[in-house]
Amino acid sequence: MAQHNVGINREYGDWDWSADAGERARLLQSPNVETGPKSDEGQRPGAGTTSTLGAVFIVVNAALGAGLLNFPAAFSTAGGVAAGIALQMSLLVFIIGGLVILAYCSRASNECTYQEVVWAVCGKVPGVLCEVAIAVYTFGTCIAFLIIIGDQQDKIIAALVKDPQRPDGSHWYADRKFTISITAFLLILPLSIPKEIGFQKYASSLSVIGTWYVTAVVIIKYIWPDKEISPGHIPTRPASWMAVFNAMPTICFGFQCHVSSVPVFNSMKRPEVKPWGAVVTAAMVIALFVYAGTGICGFLTFGASVDQDVLLSYPSNDVPVAIARAFIILCVLTSYPILHFCGRAVLEGLWLRYKGEMVEEDVVRERRRRVFQTVCWFLLTLLLALFIPDIGKVISLIGGLAACFIFVFPGLCLIQAKLSEIQETRSTSWWALVSYGTFMVTLGAFIFGQTTANAIFVDLMA
Repeated sequence: MAQHNVGINREYGDWDWSADAGERARLLQSPNVETGPKSDEGQRPGAGTTSTLGAVFIVVNAALGAGLLNFPAAFSTAGGVAAGIALQMSLLVFIIGGLVILAYCSRASNECTYQEVVWAVCGKVPGVLCEVAIAVYTFGTCIAFLIIIGDQQDKIIAALVKDPQRPDGSHWYADRKFTISITAFLLILPLSIPKEIGFQKYASSLSVIGTWYVTAVVIIKYIWPDKEISPGHIPTRPASWMAVFNAMPTICFGFQCHVSSVPVFNSMKRPEVKPWGAVVTAAMVIALFVYAGTGICGFLTFGASVDQDVLLSYPSNDVPVAIARAFIILCVLTSYPILHFCGRAVLEGLWLRYKGEMVEEDVVRERRRRVFQTVCWFLLTLLLALFIPDIGKVISLIGGLAACFIFVFPGLCLIQAKLSEIQETRSTSWWALVSYGTFMVTLGAFIFGQTTANAIFVDLMA
């Protein structure tokens, strides 16, 4: 987000031991469709070549994405700067803990992807639920990407099309549904159909540049604000405790890099838990500063009147902001195929397991099925994006799923890994880790349930 995202959040990066995106697709699928993934020393990649510094960069790249556009609105929802920072810092402890747990379980199970770790450690039912969650998460993120494209195109077109006879800008070619559709059909669909999308690896550096540029623009515009921008009411405390929880989906969506973290861990020269802990701590601190800078400055610039997408709050004719919009559109255009690629691979694995077929035995029908899956995925995401114009409603839904990847599945893996240990006596540390895992599962389930219920009954039913 994915997958990813996006990406908006992007699910898989350019790992040194993976030659192309086709290899990453195979890693997303379980090798044994009947019983789930099994460890096979002969199939596992050799020693990784990613340095510690390189791993930090990849994890930061996986975490940062278009989700940073929503952090100013999250600070507003949470009740101000103090509440927003406190919420981020509190969640960051569990975010880093989840990344370390996944690395520990990857070493213990000898598996190289997120869902394979869950399969091997927790069993069939959690493994299938994990794969379904990844598919739904990447699907929702693709919808968010299309909404972002429409939002940014609206502002860019408004600046370019200035007709004094039609001040409302109601040109047929400026209609939001038309611009999203034509962009999606001409650019996104052709990029999504190929079996291998190795060329997308070059979009990684572009996405990093884009997110950093957006953050810089938001901070500079706060320090030197335009005359026509005046902040609205700036809350200093949460309206209620529920308001604080309603800000969690955005934060979880922004920091969710857990699905892609397991392959990154296994690509390191030293895939060990201790150095990995230093890697993810450094990466999350960097991401924290980027998200906090965008959230604080964007929130203080516009106050409670800030849009769900902070770039929409700026005037259409602002040149630096227009460049930021162009960056975001370009990043999203290249991130959508990557997230779709990850979701499609998971669906392919679920289908083959249901049919009881091996990947190699089904090559003849693969192309027809891939095109059908891609077209259906594309049309459904496009249709939903056209009729759900508010990105906040989508993020409130998929943010709950992000909480599952951050809290629930890592917590389950930790509990199961400790329970499987053969010990005559249970030490204090053993009980502490089991309790920590139980708390993570409970917290993640609560965040998922509360935010999803709120999104369905408050946002979507409004």
